[in-house]
Amino acid sequence: MYAIVRCGGRQERASVDDVLTIDKLAGEIGSSVTLPAVLVVDDGKVISDPAEVGGYQVTAEILGAAAGPKINMIHFRNKTGYRRRLGHRQKYTQVRITGIAAAGGGGRKAGAGKSSAAKEATASAGSSSSSGRTGSSARSTSRKKD
Repeated sequence: MYAIVRCGGRQERASVDDVLTIDKLAGEIGSSVTLPAVLVVDDGKVISDPAEVGGYQVTAEILGAAAGPKINMIHFRNKTGYRRRLGHRQKYTQVRITGIAAAGGGGRKAGAGKSSAAKEATASAGSSSSSGRTGSSARSTSRKKD
């Protein structure tokens, strides 16, 4: 089983016990973070529907900080004596993937019960407020808050 997760501006393939180098995260060494899944492959079954993928949790443990390769930049203007030398090392965080699991342990059934409760909540919220949102965007907003 593996998942494609969103880390910073990129997507990474993650399976259990993999060590990933991702953009710098705010957190202490040993703390746990949750990465949003974009796609899940479970025993050859590909799950890419956002409603089903939202039911999966990809948890990771922060191992520590890392730095990328040194990048040297040189500014030079001919015949003027202008020279500047700059250097940069991008900061990264190393994480170990500790688990990929369905959010309720029940897989589809837990997600289906959750979505029907979310539909009822949005139906009552939609009738009382006149925010002008469509049903699908209001439903996705309530799902993110859970």
